[in-house]
Amino acid sequence: MKELLKKASTIASAIASQEEILIVTHIDADGITSGSIAHIALERFGIENRMKFVKQLDEDEIEKIKDENVFVWFTDIGSGQIEMFDELEFAITDHHVPQATHPMQLNPHEFGYDGTFELSGATTTFLVAKYMTRKGTLFDFANGNSDLVPLAIVGAVGDLQDSKWGRLQGLNRTIIEEGLKLGYLDVRKDLRFFGKQTRPVAKMLEYNSDPFLPGITGNERGVLDLLSELKIDPWLRWIDLTIEEKRRVVSAIIGIAMDCRIPYTSILRIVGESYILLHEEEGTEKRDAMEFSTLLNATARYGEAEIGLGVCLGDEEAYKRARTLLQNHRRNLSNGIKFVNENGIEELKHIQYFHAGSNIPDTIVGIVAGMCHHKGNRQKPIIAFAESDRGVKVSARATHLLVERGVHLAKALKKAAEAVGGVGGGHSVAAGATIPEGMEMEFLRILDEIVGRQLGKS
Repeated sequence: MKELLKKASTIASAIASQEEILIVTHIDADGITSGSIAHIALERFGIENRMKFVKQLDEDEIEKIKDENVFVWFTDIGSGQIEMFDELEFAITDHHVPQATHPMQLNPHEFGYDGTFELSGATTTFLVAKYMTRKGTLFDFANGNSDLVPLAIVGAVGDLQDSKWGRLQGLNRTIIEEGLKLGYLDVRKDLRFFGKQTRPVAKMLEYNSDPFLPGITGNERGVLDLLSELKIDPWLRWIDLTIEEKRRVVSAIIGIAMDCRIPYTSILRIVGESYILLHEEEGTEKRDAMEFSTLLNATARYGEAEIGLGVCLGDEEAYKRARTLLQNHRRNLSNGIKFVNENGIEELKHIQYFHAGSNIPDTIVGIVAGMCHHKGNRQKPIIAFAESDRGVKVSARATHLLVERGVHLAKALKKAAEAVGGVGGGHSVAAGATIPEGMEMEFLRILDEIVGRQLGKS
């Protein structure tokens, strides 16, 4: 860790010497929080800056960035394209699998840490921001950037870095500990379902899909019958229940999971850590890191990432707009799941897939794929296609068990995409690519072979 922090300090010094900076960041919760942390740190340091949100970095986008003729800070993006930055002055704070090492790149993979679970784009960016003070050193709690801990944790949770163990681990833990010490966070052992702050308990249970609970997930009548049996008011929010009422619900949920022979690793993730942002209002999406991250996803994925930035900066009008976008986001996810239900999932030897065409926005097709994985064969990664303005968007999801058996989606998608003239990257458990239209079947053929080799089956 010492070497990683030393490099963070070096990069922070280089950034602090600039007069103007373009922040380029990704359009998801981790990207928005990463960019927001960079923006706030630069503003406090007195450096002029502006933000550019991107879906991906391909040659055309990189050329546009080069035309800006300014120092660029890539946050939550850039490591997979670093060999294309030859004419740029830049810094990178990213956690995706890097193409190469670089003196101005801070990436956990360079130091033997797993960027999928141990450090996100936001928490990596935070480590650099910690050094951007006129006087301070890392974890000098008197400096002004410690209050960015909550944004960093929202980014890590939004990137599902807590999904494997039900808690944030690795270097993320150091940042959790700082937030606890300074009173910005509270960590509670709780049910790890979305909507504890804002949804009625009935809807929280009905809409949960990780893990998929037969008779509960997507089954309003089943949920109401269960809550009636437990003597729980279904229209109260989770935060309004007593400790004893919560215990009854959790015991019942775990019992159902065990009866349905849900994998033990999935049952372990039903209860875990929830991260409460103590300076935010209780009962709002911003109070819980999981709900906050979903709110941010609902802005960037519909072309309004600036609204997400505004939410991170405390803009109340932006927050109102974000909540409207969140309603739209939930509706689109529901329609996406309905599309998959009606059209099905096709299986190949080692993978499975569906093609959404224009029926699911390319910005959320990966989320839909993750939510629908249980509808197919969870022994195989799920691949989703959707039309985009740059070709065909590919999103892939695997289970943690598949990753433990050897699947690494970032490596597989990168190789398969490049073989058909596209680009790809990401993490072991979740990755994405863009490929030329009409190359889907060839891409699937190559990807199926690669995943088979990763599993030792071909």
